[in-house]
Amino acid sequence: MIEVTMRFPAQPGQFTAPMGMVTPQSSPVSFTATGARMNTVCAANVSQHLALGEPEADEVVLRWQFAPGGGPYPQEMFSTFDNRFTRAASGMAGETVEIAQSAGGGLAGLQAIVDHVAGIFDYGHPEDRFYDGFDEIPHLCDMTTGSCVDINAYLIAGLRSAGYEAGYIYGLFVPETKRDWAEDGHCWVVTRHDGMVQCWDIAHHLKMGLRKVTPGLNPRPGVRLAMGHSMGWNVPALGLEAVKLMALPLWITDQGPQVPESMKISLSGYDELAAVPEPA
Repeated sequence: MIEVTMRFPAQPGQFTAPMGMVTPQSSPVSFTATGARMNTVCAANVSQHLALGEPEADEVVLRWQFAPGGGPYPQEMFSTFDNRFTRAASGMAGETVEIAQSAGGGLAGLQAIVDHVAGIFDYGHPEDRFYDGFDEIPHLCDMTTGSCVDINAYLIAGLRSAGYEAGYIYGLFVPETKRDWAEDGHCWVVTRHDGMVQCWDIAHHLKMGLRKVTPGLNPRPGVRLAMGHSMGWNVPALGLEAVKLMALPLWITDQGPQVPESMKISLSGYDELAAVPEPA
């Protein structure tokens, strides 16, 4: 059995936590919490539930159990959720269509869009995101610094504009050098075209100094565990609209959802997860 534990200091208020999701690599089995009273809320627009907690101890400890192997990626992941994190500016949409057509369309066109996105980003965590303050993903004409979240937002918007099915997954990456712990979350993209499912991780390629991106959860050795999918969550029960990501624990604050400070993430079952074949 694969188990993920996240622990963080309590504070006044409520927090949400993801419930995990089924992928070909893993499937959620159970979720438990200590140090908090728990309930559930729904984000119907992305077809996912969230645990909702209120601390009753000094520390909150959340545990998810997963079985190795699972089923197909959820269909809802590939749906087009129209919000500012998925909507492409007209200039961007036109460019990605042209890129795909110039490559001959099909899988070659898909690869060409991936290559284009990899060519306009440097990996990093800027204080200001290139899409801050916009109601859509803006068209980039110059080199831009972005995290995995930023790069994949641009990739998803571009692929969908060109007519490709693309889904956004957020979860954990545990490097082979660590094996039993992670520093924070990670995200990647899954595409479906002509019956072929492919995974893309531009950010890890760039971190390794590679501009030519090949499909697969590579090139960094390690394991990935999906906790949720899609960007732009609406949670009516909490009065939340178009929240970028809700696939890690988040405190619900007046300033918006916030990742807990000093959160520690641990994993057991690395070898079980690593033994599951990854998609191409």
